[in-house]
Amino acid sequence: MIEHGFTYLAVLVMIGSSIVYTENNSKNKLFEYLPAIVIIYFVVMLASTFGLWQKTESVTATYKTVKSNLLPAMIFLMLLLADMREIVKLGKKMLLTFLLASVSIALGFIGMFTLFHTSFGAGSWKSFAALSGSWMGGTANMVAIQGALDLPDSAMGYTLLIDSIDYAIWVMILLALVPFAKKFNLWTKADTSVIDEVGERLAIKEENRKTIDFASLFFLLGTALLVSALAQYGASFLPTTSFLTTTTWIVIIATLLGIIFAMTPLAKISGSSELANIMLYLIVALIASRANFSELTEAPLYIFAGFVVIAIHVLIMVIFAKLFKLDLFSLGVASLANIGGIASAPILASAYSKALIPIGVLMAMMGYILGTFGGLMIGNILEGIG
Repeated sequence: MIEHGFTYLAVLVMIGSSIVYTENNSKNKLFEYLPAIVIIYFVVMLASTFGLWQKTESVTATYKTVKSNLLPAMIFLMLLLADMREIVKLGKKMLLTFLLASVSIALGFIGMFTLFHTSFGAGSWKSFAALSGSWMGGTANMVAIQGALDLPDSAMGYTLLIDSIDYAIWVMILLALVPFAKKFNLWTKADTSVIDEVGERLAIKEENRKTIDFASLFFLLGTALLVSALAQYGASFLPTTSFLTTTTWIVIIATLLGIIFAMTPLAKISGSSELANIMLYLIVALIASRANFSELTEAPLYIFAGFVVIAIHVLIMVIFAKLFKLDLFSLGVASLANIGGIASAPILASAYSKALIPIGVLMAMMGYILGTFGGLMIGNILEGIG
């Protein structure tokens, strides 16, 4: 039984790193459907259920210190790749398609919660707000909203469960639809010439990316930790309400700083994505370490609710595709850039053409920018409904 804080942290890091290493070096098809971050959550949650560690003063202090300090640093690093100037170059049609996906997902959450909110327990709006952050951006946004809304770690099990099961099925459906792109585009009368042109331009830029080195990683780590400290210091002076807590302000400040610095030379230093992912995986492991399988008593209802959100999202997307002559590639990648984030949008893009992968990456980066703000806004609406 682990009672010391450092041992607890070391075990979490070892579990996370072992799963990521296995995913990177294994050809097991399990990783095609369940990303490492989801497996980390449920493996750590299993260890917590069996009482591998105790919630001693040392363990609790380590949990709080590491999580609260890494969260703003991770958000900042994740957003360094989201250069608004590059995103704008995607063109009006692709940007509007992405925003359509985001808005339709938001309406999906609002519609679903309006129908079923009486079936869920008190405070369930926070779980769906966190999920909406993930489905409008990525896991980093979900974790940011969890911190901002003070969502209990035990309730995050539902969020991760929907995020993994519903998301995995949606990815398979979108990949299965790729061969039908021409028929769909004929039905909507879409023009795909702009997409090919943007894809070629971004592919050339991607080839010129610099390799990661020790000095870059060290400098980025120092910058991210300083941003975390400044965000926490600055947030302590800002006014708070029942919704805008100090933690919410910390998340907002870190997000804004990430967006601003993404347009500076700092964003050209390689390694921010890798460093941010290490922090993200550790934060997810920390959250899972406070959860328990016995608390997931309403899992089927939550999973069904997730599919209702996707159904509303798809219906709105198809209607607008017909009205505004949108192509299946833009719709699919915009949807997955929201629901799947950086891990899956490029995979779907590559199923159409290798040259289109950078479009998937940029759309996912746009999700990182909007996901936290969008999730907080949806949370505010869901709280009013519930």
